[in-house]
Amino acid sequence: MNTITTKKTSRSISTTSSDNTVTQPKIFLIGMMGSGKSFWAEKLKKKLKVPAYDLDSLIEMMEERSIKEIFEEDGEEYFRKAEAKMLRLFSEKKQFILSCGGGTACYNDNMKWMNKNGITIWIDEPIETLSDRLSKEKSHRPLIKDLDDEGLNNFLQKNLQERSVFYDQSAYRLNGEKLSESAFTKIIKDHA
Repeated sequence: MNTITTKKTSRSISTTSSDNTVTQPKIFLIGMMGSGKSFWAEKLKKKLKVPAYDLDSLIEMMEERSIKEIFEEDGEEYFRKAEAKMLRLFSEKKQFILSCGGGTACYNDNMKWMNKNGITIWIDEPIETLSDRLSKEKSHRPLIKDLDDEGLNNFLQKNLQERSVFYDQSAYRLNGEKLSESAFTKIIKDHA
C-alpha cells in the first residue's frame, strides 16, 4: 500500500501573485540518496512546465569534475561548502524544481534556507527500497562505494537516523514506494 503523508509548516510561502493568479513555486526535493529525487524532478518539470535541476550535477559542472573526484581530492567539507554556495544561487531564480543531494539539508543551515526560499518536500522511501536501488549504483557514489550489502544497509539506517532531524523540518513529506505526480501537484496546489 502506498502511504502519502503531507504536513505543512506554520510558515507559508506565497505562490499567488498580486493579481491572484497562481504562480509556479520554488520546489526543493530532499531525502536520502536513492529516494528518487532526480527522477521526480525530471518528471515534474514536464507536468509543471518549469525548469528542473540536479544540485550534484550543477556542482560537477561548476567544479569540472565528478562528486567522487571532489570527495577524493578535497574531501567532504570542501564539497559541502561548494554545495551550499550552489544552493544559494537559486535565490535568484523565479521558479524551479531542485533535486538536492541526500546530505544537502544537513549542512550549512541549508534546510533553514530552503524553507525560507521555497517549498521543501521530503521523499521518504523505506530503507529496503533505498538499499535495493543503491546496490546497483555504488561505484559512482563516494559515501557507499566500498560497502557490501550489509554495510550499505547499516549506512542507510545510520544516516537516516542522523538526517531525520533535518528532513523532519521539511514543509511536506511523501511516504511510499509508489509516489505519483498527483501527490506532488496536490502539495503545490494546496500550498498556493
